[in-house]
Amino acid sequence: MAGHRRIMGGSPAARPGYAGTEGHAVVARCHRQLRGPYTGVDTVLRAVLPEAVRRWPELVEHHRVELLYGIPELAELIGPAPRTLANESSVKERTRFFGAGMIRCMSQGIVTFLLEYARRMRSSGEPAPCLVFDEVAEAEPTTQEFIAVLVRRADPQQLQVVVRGAEGELPDELARVLDRCTERTDAGAPAPGSDTTRSEAGSAEWAEAYVSGDGTSSDPDELRAYQHAEPALRARLHDRRAQELEDASPGWGVRVGALAYHREHGSDPSGAGRLALLAAQRYCVEVGFSAMVVDLGLRGRAVTDPDAEQHDFWDFTQQAAHACVPLDRLDQSMELYLDLLQRFPDPKVHMMTSYSIAMLHTRFLRPRDHDQALRWQNNAAAIAGILPDPAERLTFSVFHDNGLALVEMHRGNLGRALELVEFCMARLDAQLTGDEWQLHRSQLLYNRARLLTATGRLDEAFADYSTLVDLDPYYTDYLSERARIHRTRGDFAAALADYDRAVQLAPPFPELFYNRGTARVENGDTEGALADFGYVLEMEPDDVDTRLARAELRLDLENFDAAEADVTAGLELRPADPRLLCMRGTILLQRGALAEAFEALNSAVDLDPDYPAALLNRAVVHYQQDRYQAAVQDLTATLDLVGDDPDVLLNRGIAYQAEGKRDLALADFDRALTLPGADVPELREQREHCLT
Repeated sequence: MAGHRRIMGGSPAARPGYAGTEGHAVVARCHRQLRGPYTGVDTVLRAVLPEAVRRWPELVEHHRVELLYGIPELAELIGPAPRTLANESSVKERTRFFGAGMIRCMSQGIVTFLLEYARRMRSSGEPAPCLVFDEVAEAEPTTQEFIAVLVRRADPQQLQVVVRGAEGELPDELARVLDRCTERTDAGAPAPGSDTTRSEAGSAEWAEAYVSGDGTSSDPDELRAYQHAEPALRARLHDRRAQELEDASPGWGVRVGALAYHREHGSDPSGAGRLALLAAQRYCVEVGFSAMVVDLGLRGRAVTDPDAEQHDFWDFTQQAAHACVPLDRLDQSMELYLDLLQRFPDPKVHMMTSYSIAMLHTRFLRPRDHDQALRWQNNAAAIAGILPDPAERLTFSVFHDNGLALVEMHRGNLGRALELVEFCMARLDAQLTGDEWQLHRSQLLYNRARLLTATGRLDEAFADYSTLVDLDPYYTDYLSERARIHRTRGDFAAALADYDRAVQLAPPFPELFYNRGTARVENGDTEGALADFGYVLEMEPDDVDTRLARAELRLDLENFDAAEADVTAGLELRPADPRLLCMRGTILLQRGALAEAFEALNSAVDLDPDYPAALLNRAVVHYQQDRYQAAVQDLTATLDLVGDDPDVLLNRGIAYQAEGKRDLALADFDRALTLPGADVPELREQREHCLT
């Protein structure tokens, strides 16, 4: 069977399809103008889900959250999505939003579903369909990211992927994956366009065809005819196509893609176009399609009169600015916020924009500037406190005092932060009914739980997390935080129960599987830990923390080759990471390659002189090479960093003994014997040896 393929150039009609593949193919057009994010992914899922539901309903159920999250139209095939506090809150009360990171997790879950579907098909003796993604250069970034993940993770012997499209710039991740994982075929240049001399009727027909194709045609005649058509004709064509789409009761994909496009270019761009773009952007904000939110926001600004439609202009701008943050476009975010402050004297605009700028300073910009954040957030809170409407004054004051609490937490003022959060909760409880602003009240409770944890009040924090788990079980951060308290208490079985429940309910967050993997290590489940770490690295092979954790576990299992492979892969990403260099040195030490171990450990200490593990292991190398004084120096530096540790004192005592400094050795052994966790038999044996 062939591997993954990449077919570039030519027109869609001229590009070869899937010759040489087994079975049939699902050909998915991915042009963003059709249905926005996940255009093409939805086509694939519509093709495979009926069979999957019929044969393996439990597989579909396991991935229900991911399958429906960004493509709610699939509910007609598999039923509704689970209910959550966020998606049941009104637009007015919605204060929790997600971004590109959440969408990537959803895409990873969909890829996992497709890979398992393909595996089951082959296990039953049938080939899975070849998945052909066309017009990839014109796809929305969510689809491009999905294709990159799918091609990288899919074994072509199980599930073959063909990526087709015209030559064009691709995102870095997708370009790298296609270069590494696909065999390229050039389809040749597009066919030349027809003669520019044509009848008016022919030109009009071609322009109409271009609009009917939702502006996705690669036919040069159609594009040229559209560009040269009278503006009034173009507008009428867009209006007619928009009405056709409206009459078909479109889902959100069409509303975000084709419908918004046609209204934007129709006869009323500042009216119907503005409203269509605004509705599309609000939907994408709620889901977390960050790149599309920015795109729609900038397009919305272009058709909105900032004086006549100030609120909509503000909405387009601030949502685009918010969405720039998860895309790491922080400068653009700040520019958009400052543009709002310069344009409008409206108190609410300044209040919300001040909050947003405060969050940039305290959470995202580097270096973080918590004092600057406090200045901006104080401004937001001050404006909220003088709003004329009592209901708005209450809810906005609570919102912005909660923002102040976050800034104070980052400034290290945990007591003040907790005081602010509890005051917010008390005000809402006193003045609102139980079902009002439930989502924001749950976030206040979450913030209190985190602050209680940070201040060591674990029993109270645990109770808050348990309340939150019951209130909103599909928001699995609560389960993960409660699991962390279980681990602090040493109850690893309870921690694993919470992690297991979170894994069943949530999309595959890499951090969740990493945390469960580390808990499994602590519980002695090395096989389960390796499976969790392996899944994280299948999804995100550049996750250095997970690669390091797996290397350490493999080292403990004396699987030196596998441990070294993880370290080598990590160092390719971060050649100057002291943790990876230390792990390399530790592996080499275990193998007896002392010179190479010393070189790696020395490099780790040079990069981080206060890294205890590197100092400790370098001390072992010094000792084994008879440099006892150097070993003592490294062990003393380790103790200065970690405090009295019985194992480090034992090692330093042994080094002192080798130097002939028996009094110092005995002092270390005696001190170690008084500490919890000491290896008493070994210490007594070394002490006796020292006295003989």
